[in-house]
Amino acid sequence: MTSTKVVEIEVISNEIIKPYSPTPDDLRHYKLSFLDQISPKVYNPLLFFYELKSDDPNDDHSHHNLNNNMINHLKKSLSKVLTLFYPLAGRFKDDLFVDCNDQGVPFLETKVKGQSFSEAIKAPIPSDHNKFLPFKLDEVGEFALGVQLNIFENGGIAIGLCTSHKIADALSCIMFVKTWAAIARCDDQTHDTITQPEFISATLFPPKDMGSYNQNIGITRTDIIAKRFVFDARAIKALKTKLISDEIKAPSRVEALSSFIWSRFVAATSNNSEKVHIVIHPVNLRPKFDPPLEDHHFGNFYRSAFTVVPSSSVGEDYCGRELVKRIREEIKKIDKEFVEKLKEGNEEHFHMIKDNCSSFVRGEVVTFAFTSLCRFQVYEADFGWGNPTWVGCPALNFHNVTAFFDTKTGDGIEAYISLKQDDMAKLEADNEFQTFVSPILLY
Repeated sequence: MTSTKVVEIEVISNEIIKPYSPTPDDLRHYKLSFLDQISPKVYNPLLFFYELKSDDPNDDHSHHNLNNNMINHLKKSLSKVLTLFYPLAGRFKDDLFVDCNDQGVPFLETKVKGQSFSEAIKAPIPSDHNKFLPFKLDEVGEFALGVQLNIFENGGIAIGLCTSHKIADALSCIMFVKTWAAIARCDDQTHDTITQPEFISATLFPPKDMGSYNQNIGITRTDIIAKRFVFDARAIKALKTKLISDEIKAPSRVEALSSFIWSRFVAATSNNSEKVHIVIHPVNLRPKFDPPLEDHHFGNFYRSAFTVVPSSSVGEDYCGRELVKRIREEIKKIDKEFVEKLKEGNEEHFHMIKDNCSSFVRGEVVTFAFTSLCRFQVYEADFGWGNPTWVGCPALNFHNVTAFFDTKTGDGIEAYISLKQDDMAKLEADNEFQTFVSPILLY
C-alpha cells in the first residue's frame, strides 16, 4: 500500500566539509577524460537507510547523544576520505577539468517530517526519496559531490549522496562509499589497509574537442514517473527458465529481467509503431583492459552496448531468446580491441553516439536503458553501526530507464522503472507483467 503522507525535509544545518589533509600542488589540476566528457551531466544518486536505535528509545537525551555522535563521526571520516578522493572536494571548471582546491563538499543535516523510517522503506515512493538528496539530479554545478544526512523523528537515518557523473561512474561512486565506510569503522587507527584510488582516466582516454555535442539529451523533469517493482527469486528463476535454449544455456538475472521488462513495455505501448527500438546496457570497461584494471580505478570507465531492434523484428519471439542473444553479441563487441581503439580516440564510436542522439531528438527511435548495481555489494556500507537496513533509488530524470538493485537477501531484484506517466499506467495494467511482480513487502 502506497503512503499518501506528504514528506517534508527541514534543513537543520548546511556546512562544507574539507579534506583532512591538503592536496599537493602537483595534483590540483584534474583533467576530465574523453569518457567523462561524453557522460551525462547529472548526479549519480545513492541512498543508504540505517535503523539506528538508542539504548532507551523513550529517552530524548540518549537519542540526542546518539545523533550527535553519529553526525560528528560521519563528518570526521568524510574529511579523511576526501583526502584520498581529492577531486571530489574540488570545483569543476569549464567542463574541462576539476580544480582540486580543497574547497570541500556540502554536508546537509535534515529532519524528516511526515514519514517514519519504516514507512520510508516498506512502501518507497522514489520521487519522495529525491528529497533525501543534497542536489536535484539534473542541476550539476561546480560541486562534484554532496552529502545529506536525513534523521527520522522516531529513529533511523538515510544518507543521501550525489556524485557528478562527469567525474565518476556507478562503480566509482560505490567504491567511494565503501572507502568512506571503512575509514569510519577504523576511526583513528591506521588506514594502511584502505585501497587507494587510482586517477588515470584522462591519461588513458585523453579529452577531445566535443564540438556541439549535447550530453544531456533525454534528460527531463516533466511527465516522468518512477516506481519500484520487486522480483523475487522464484519469479526470476521462472523468467530465466523461459530463456534457456541451446544457444542460451545460463541466462543471467539481469538478462532475464531486461528482456522481460522491455518486452512488456513494447507490448503495452508500441501500438504497431514503425519506430526502431534501441536497448542499452552500460558495460564496465575495467576488466576489458589488457591487463585488466582493478575496481579502484576512479572515473567513468564504461561504455554502452546498443542493441538495435528494427520495427519489423518487434514481436513476441524477438522479445525473449532472440533479444538476449543480440544483447550478448553487442556486449561481446566491447572487448580489449574496443578499449584499445577507444584509447586511440575512436572517432567512429563518437560519431555513432552523436548519430543515435540525433535520431532520438528527431523521434525516430525508442530507447530503453538498463543499468545494474547488482553484485556491487552496496549492503556492505557499514559506517560503524552495522550494514544498511535498505539501499534505495530515487526518481531519475530520464524516461525509459530501469535501474536494478539487489534485494537485501541477495536473491531478488528491485527494479526502479522510469517512464512517461501514460506508459507507466499501461505497463502496470499489463497482466503478464504483474504476474511476475512480487506483491510482498520485503522489510
